[in-house]
Amino acid sequence: MMLIPLKNYLAEQGQVSLADLAKHFISSPDALRGMLAHWVRKGRVCKETLGCNKGCASCPPEQTEIYRWLGPRAAQPGQIPLCQLA
Repeated sequence: MMLIPLKNYLAEQGQVSLADLAKHFISSPDALRGMLAHWVRKGRVCKETLGCNKGCASCPPEQTEIYRWLGPRAAQPGQIPLCQLA
């Protein structure tokens, strides 16, 4: 199980697309979604969906599915993660 390496990578990067995670860990997006769900449940990661603003919906979901680290190493004074504003 690679929950700890996944956590460490997210903490280092701050935010990463699912496609980038799949490439980095040489794993399928579906397998990573299951592992990411663990950190989402613990409140350490939030999932965001971004678009390219073209409105054509042709972007692959792995590119627009972004995961943001909320844990202590990613926190910076004075900044509120976007996914906590809603």
